[in-house]
Amino acid sequence: MTTAAKVDAYIAKHAKWSTILTELRNILNTTELTEEVKWGAPAYLLDKKILIGLGAFKNHMGIWFHQGVFLKDKANKLVNAQEEKTKALRQWRFVEGDQVEPKLVLQYVKEAIENSKAGKEIKPVKAKKTVPISPDLKTAFKENAPFKKAFDALTAGKQREYIAHIASAKREATRLSRIEKIIPMILEGKGLHDKYKNC
Repeated sequence: MTTAAKVDAYIAKHAKWSTILTELRNILNTTELTEEVKWGAPAYLLDKKILIGLGAFKNHMGIWFHQGVFLKDKANKLVNAQEEKTKALRQWRFVEGDQVEPKLVLQYVKEAIENSKAGKEIKPVKAKKTVPISPDLKTAFKENAPFKKAFDALTAGKQREYIAHIASAKREATRLSRIEKIIPMILEGKGLHDKYKNC
């Protein structure tokens, strides 16, 4: 099925919003954006980057501006769908009876395109998984500067493996024994499970 056919099917599936969806689609298709389907809904891309999406729901439908935080929003149309969570995404909602204002929509879309070309973007920040470092390992770092330096040079994944390996030992003697065994491996830049990888 072609992209156009997929978008046609999406609009047909959301009959309640078909008029607004069709109008918005027609406006978006007058621009340089490329129409695609992402996550089952129409999306409009510039240089393979999603700028705008259309989404229909039970009580409203919306045009999503993926970097909408940078839009001037002089007409005060945009909302943040999830305050405190959503950083860049903004939505222009339509409810039953609303009319599409083609010139105004096009202004917002063109501004979004210009912002993207100017590099205005908030990238999502991935939360880092942190594992608490055991006091025994902290002591070993203080006593052995080259060991600490070599540990810091490891990838975050390898660091987590070592930290978890030490922390999983219940007895202090076991933790100290494990630390002694891992020091040479870390000094060589090896991960805890490297010998099992690529076998």
